[in-house]
Amino acid sequence: MSSWDFVALTDPGRVRANNEDAVSFDAPLGLAILADGMGGYNGGEVASGMTIALLQASIGRWLAHAGPEASTRGVRRALQAGVDEANLAVLEASVANSQLQGMGTTLVAAVFGPKKVVVGHIGDSRCYRLRGQTLEQLTHDHSLLQEQLDAGVLTPEQALHSPIRNLVTRAVGIERQVLLEMKEFDTQPGDLYLLCSDGLSEMVSAEDIFTVLLQDIDLSHKATLLVSLANDNGGRDNISVVLARANSTDSVA
Repeated sequence: MSSWDFVALTDPGRVRANNEDAVSFDAPLGLAILADGMGGYNGGEVASGMTIALLQASIGRWLAHAGPEASTRGVRRALQAGVDEANLAVLEASVANSQLQGMGTTLVAAVFGPKKVVVGHIGDSRCYRLRGQTLEQLTHDHSLLQEQLDAGVLTPEQALHSPIRNLVTRAVGIERQVLLEMKEFDTQPGDLYLLCSDGLSEMVSAEDIFTVLLQDIDLSHKATLLVSLANDNGGRDNISVVLARANSTDSVA
């Protein structure tokens, strides 16, 4: 049985004037959400902000009603239902307002329960888990680049310099239906989860992420170091992180 500590941080980076990322967490409910918006004018900010707000409300209500012993099957259904609602809202807003035409957002969301974690994602925002001395990427990017890597068209070395790095194949608000890819995991005390936008994963290597997460410092310091590393390496995009750490309930009063 585990309880969870959370920290979230978002930063515009060194190049972009506005921040199209949005982050949110609800510690009592064990809910964390991160979205990386895209679209002209203010479309990216609108898409990510709408998605975060709608998911926070819909999934938050469901979790509050279901309680901490909610089944993972129920959590999965609630996550997909919330994404369906947000997807249509973003799509309809983009159709109704020409300045928001074509807006959308990637998404990574997780529900952290006492025994299980359910992670869902759309696009190239990611979730990693540090367990002991092992860092694992739990999500698989929905991107053209990832498809080329999977097909063996590109090597990982070639992918580092590919001009299609930011082309996602799945996003919230682009089509009338979008599938949230979901996985579930057992929790162990000490597990540390990282949700991040590609502004972090594009600028900071997995090795450097591992080094920061492994340090014996508090969560807020880890988040600050990750964002600082991305900025030091160029900060070409908005940078967002959410950290969630499992603590044994045996030590909770």
